[in-house]
Amino acid sequence: MLAALRRRTGRCRQLAPLLGQAAFGLSASAPGDRDPTPGVDFGFARVAEDAKARLIGDLFGRVAPRYDFMNDLMSGGLHRLWKDRLVARLGPFPGMRHLDVAGGTGDVAFRVLDAIRAAEARRARSVAVKGSVVVCDLTPEMLEAGKRRAANRRIDQGLEWVQGDAEALPLEDDSVDGYTVAFGIRNVTHIDRALSEALRVLKPGGHFLCLEFSKVEGRALAQLYDAYSFNVIPMLGRWVAGDEGSYRYLVESIRRFPPQDEFAGMIKGAGFGCVSYENLMAGVVAIHSGFKL
Repeated sequence: MLAALRRRTGRCRQLAPLLGQAAFGLSASAPGDRDPTPGVDFGFARVAEDAKARLIGDLFGRVAPRYDFMNDLMSGGLHRLWKDRLVARLGPFPGMRHLDVAGGTGDVAFRVLDAIRAAEARRARSVAVKGSVVVCDLTPEMLEAGKRRAANRRIDQGLEWVQGDAEALPLEDDSVDGYTVAFGIRNVTHIDRALSEALRVLKPGGHFLCLEFSKVEGRALAQLYDAYSFNVIPMLGRWVAGDEGSYRYLVESIRRFPPQDEFAGMIKGAGFGCVSYENLMAGVVAIHSGFKL
């Protein structure tokens, strides 16, 4: 365990239709501002604190059948490269036990498992305990989509599918070597609680990585990105997934998410060390990294 810690620290040095009765009303503040209205953010709306998880579950249950295809359409396939970079930053190793949160369709989990198996194959001697990936998601429909994809890939070992909340993970303390969350942490009700849970389940030396849409650098690019996000993405949601409201929420939730430096501060505040972030595509997305020291 101490060897793992030294290795890790050494590396670190280098939708309106879904709101229903839960909504308090639309925010009057600018997209990036914090709204003083009681409740929590749900896109640009405010909802009761105890209602957000249910609304998120309903939303992703609706979009699950077309979720991965829509990711390809919305990003022009770039999300695949971003996830590849995420896994490269993780550095999977033989025998690793990894947790991917909000990863129901398996897109990140498959990459991590492939990288673990490749690392095990390169090792001269066999590994006593083969590595594995736990996929945790709030939404049963997302997990079912992931299981179908795993079956199509003929992956029958090394994956564990768990329904659970990022704020109350159904895992023991110090039980995983790595934790990833891709495009999911902005949807939790309390980001600070999700970060605390990540710290709890990671082993000493464990690596936390978050891939998330973030604050774009440069005014011209930001304006272009806004025009695309607020006009094209909801339209794609309507035409392809039959659900414009859900994809409008996804766009709004990005604007409510803390900028890079602020989120890095939240990760440090949760107790992680060696916190850093890397902007991709001028900040359209960012990868935040931290270690349990």
